[in-house]
Amino acid sequence: MIHFLQVSARKVLLSAALLAASATASYAQLGIGRPVGLRVVDGIIAKVDNQIVLRSDLEAIYAQEEARAEGKPLPPDTKCRILQSLALNKLLLAKAETDSVVVEDAQVKGELDRRMAYFIQQIGSEKKLEEYYNKPVKQLKEELRIQVKEQLIQQKMQEQIAGKVLVTPREVRQFFARMPKDSLPYYSTEVEVGQIVKLAKTNSKAKQQTQAKLNELRARIVAGEDFATLAKQFSQDPGSAAEGGYLGFFKRRELVPEYEAAALRLEPGGLSPIVESQFGFHLIQLIERKGDSFSTRHILLKPETGAADTNEAAQELAKLRRRILGDTITFAKAAKDNSDDKLTSGNGGLLQNRRDASTYLPLDQVDPAIFFTIDTMKVGSITPPLPYRTDDGKEAVRILWLKSNTAPHQANLTDDYQKIAAAALNEKKNKALDAWFAQNRGTVYLEVDPEYSGCRLLNSSL
Repeated sequence: MIHFLQVSARKVLLSAALLAASATASYAQLGIGRPVGLRVVDGIIAKVDNQIVLRSDLEAIYAQEEARAEGKPLPPDTKCRILQSLALNKLLLAKAETDSVVVEDAQVKGELDRRMAYFIQQIGSEKKLEEYYNKPVKQLKEELRIQVKEQLIQQKMQEQIAGKVLVTPREVRQFFARMPKDSLPYYSTEVEVGQIVKLAKTNSKAKQQTQAKLNELRARIVAGEDFATLAKQFSQDPGSAAEGGYLGFFKRRELVPEYEAAALRLEPGGLSPIVESQFGFHLIQLIERKGDSFSTRHILLKPETGAADTNEAAQELAKLRRRILGDTITFAKAAKDNSDDKLTSGNGGLLQNRRDASTYLPLDQVDPAIFFTIDTMKVGSITPPLPYRTDDGKEAVRILWLKSNTAPHQANLTDDYQKIAAAALNEKKNKALDAWFAQNRGTVYLEVDPEYSGCRLLNSSL
């Protein structure tokens, strides 16, 4: 279950770091249960309309706060503040239901698959993740699905409430002037790093080999072997392989066009020919049609890339690098027009800090592969093309640009305008949310366990 105490104990802006599945996230933040051996004290402690807050949610977040405090006593009202945040969170869900605010299943599935892949990468393997939680990945995904959907709905609600709020430079200066000078934050060494990524292109021979392998599997299924069993053994889709290739129900235009078109031409139980998409090559089986939705399973195979393919990508990046160094194009423009990394290309190639969505990365949190590369670089310099493997395992090449390297210092408007502006914007959005809560908290039914009757839930004076 997510929480919001990192910014303000009574605020409910969703943490971008949590939705991005921060590498430092604990079991409570991940929302997929608790490791074996932890005692769970459960029961409903608050209701907001038909939304409930569990004791275990509160206790898990309280345990996190204790861990962060490193032995220092927490304020006596900490549990009330946590419960306040959770209750306000449930108010968003209750009003979203009333206002018919929904998120598409495809968006939930995409976020769920991305997050599970990230968890597996962080812990080392799917097997290690299952051992840590003592549950199969399929069960972990099902437990996480509801919470991911709730988070996305909450985020959508907050965007509707405060998404258009902006701050002016004058408001940023006024915000900074109000900050007590003896409590200004102290920043460690931070860097801004940009990247332009080119994926290794797949040659025709590798494609032919992949298609031949998939045709062999198709022939085995036609001969009587079980599709799901072969999918578990051979499919390279980490989100569905363990479930026998099953993707579940989707509506029209929720899957890539090539896949959808091939699936909808089938009768239930039918097998498609080999289908190529941006993800690789698919063998598709239609399971069921239900109104405007359909369910399928698939086997995905990805052509292997070779040294020649990587060299071609490296040569392309080398030419681009020469243009940037020759001032015929900016790094930001080159990234936007050429980078295959869609997470950074729209941001001028700059990597984002998962915790606050800024472009400033504390040096001790930089990926080791990047840290040891930029450690000897001068600001403004660009590396030659470097080998790189994407998060989803694709071979690629990238160039890195060290945009800035800021020495440790106390916060000031010159060096930290972006951070201060983000904090000022956050404060202004919180005020917009406060106004919305004040307007809506009286429109829902609220019930609180007697143990927490002293907590002023849904009261902005907390």
